[in-house]
Amino acid sequence: MAERNVVVVAYENAELLDIACITTPLMMANTIGAVEVPYRTRVVSPGALPIVCGSGLKLAAEGALECVTTPVDTLIVSGGIGHERAAESPLVRDHVRRLAAGARRTASVCTGATVLAAADLLDGRRATTHWEYAARLARRHPEVVVDPGPIFIRDGAISTAAGVTSALDLTLAFIEEDHGSELARTIARSLVTYLQRPGSQSQVSIHTATPASDNTVVRRVTEHVTADLAAPADATTLADVAGVSVRHLGRVFAAEVGTTPAQYVRNVRLEEAARQLESTTEPLSVVARRCGFASAEVMRQAFVRRHGTTPSAYRARMRRRAS
Repeated sequence: MAERNVVVVAYENAELLDIACITTPLMMANTIGAVEVPYRTRVVSPGALPIVCGSGLKLAAEGALECVTTPVDTLIVSGGIGHERAAESPLVRDHVRRLAAGARRTASVCTGATVLAAADLLDGRRATTHWEYAARLARRHPEVVVDPGPIFIRDGAISTAAGVTSALDLTLAFIEEDHGSELARTIARSLVTYLQRPGSQSQVSIHTATPASDNTVVRRVTEHVTADLAAPADATTLADVAGVSVRHLGRVFAAEVGTTPAQYVRNVRLEEAARQLESTTEPLSVVARRCGFASAEVMRQAFVRRHGTTPSAYRARMRRRAS
């Protein structure tokens, strides 16, 4: 196989971020990873027409959806506010169904799940979409098992991502599957994304649920914590990082974040521990050390309090779900 042909289906009022979060990591895999089997990524549209994205920017298509005849490795349908009109188009439905039949894997991003559902590709499958559109998808397609929780779901050869930047997480998961976890993590670091998130992670995580703050103290602390989870993060260290007293740090976090610095650190470490438990086979002691826990037992106790299950049981459940 000389290259992996990736076809990204776009349409009028598609979301530009959905598309870029697919194409950019794949391009970086080719350049940073110098992979033996590079990705050949094309954005296609009905009739090869230019795409006016929801943001108003115009994107030139590289070909017509109906004219794609070369074997497709990965087919990905983007989302966007034009998703319902795209799903109503027989041309779009028929050719997405045709290409999916020969593809190794098929995926959607955000409301692109509406197109896959209209093409009968999600019947009997568990799927996700942006949480704002999940109820609508479930009503219109009761044959689809809609789960609005995870950031992406892989059900056999069909994957669905929650929305916008979750396309980045799904694409990194594809790169990891094709070329290994080290390349996926290198690309994530190059993109200055926090971390590669597992598909089971909630669409509303500690990072999206934490209110944005212009407070310099909060920014310094959160950036310090996420930059190196294994680094010391006791109250005195964090206060020194922020240049304030321990008491003042606590007051600022209570007002800006709604939690204590210690609780914030613990939540971030637990979130990354869950990701590593799902995406790696490293021993629990290694995961605990990487995520800043003093020992595997300390991680186990925190994990049980947060998730109601042990790290080993969580890993086993995620493996069963993946299989």
